[in-house]
Amino acid sequence: MKVLIGCTGSVATIKVNELVDQLKNNNFEVQTIATKSAQHFLKTDIIDCKVWNDEDEWNVWKDRGDPVLHIELRRWADIFIIAPLDANSLAKIAQGICDNLLTCTVRAWDLAKPLLFCPAMNTHMWNHPLTAEHINKLKAFGYIEIPCISKTLICGDSGAGAMAEIKTIVDQVVKISKGKV
Repeated sequence: MKVLIGCTGSVATIKVNELVDQLKNNNFEVQTIATKSAQHFLKTDIIDCKVWNDEDEWNVWKDRGDPVLHIELRRWADIFIIAPLDANSLAKIAQGICDNLLTCTVRAWDLAKPLLFCPAMNTHMWNHPLTAEHINKLKAFGYIEIPCISKTLICGDSGAGAMAEIKTIVDQVVKISKGKV
């Protein structure tokens, strides 16, 4: 099975390399989309998969008949995971904004295929009333939340908002791939 990982501007993006490795250890093919903010945290020199970014969207298409990257990625992937999903991208997706490769791919996603999302943000951002509204909207689309966890965050705040553990995310993908969810 083919898994597309979208990563956004949360510090939890530092865990994407591990997520890729664990998915590959479970025999998944993996590609990644990194938002511009995610690129600050992603270690692209050691990640073991293709990493796409916004510039690729425009470099791939030159003329009519050329592939449109966000459509090609939608066709390629069997499962889409957004891990981590920061507050900014959560809000964009909930409102239907498609201003980068990741949000365009989400908007074009085939709703018959699973899309999982793993929120990750500061505790105070997590506790903001808009966050619950946006999470509920994504769940209403049929997307599957892998809930955040509570811990002391890198910024020093403690509470809910940390991305789920990598094992939890991989276990959920494995279950979905086997039709057990």
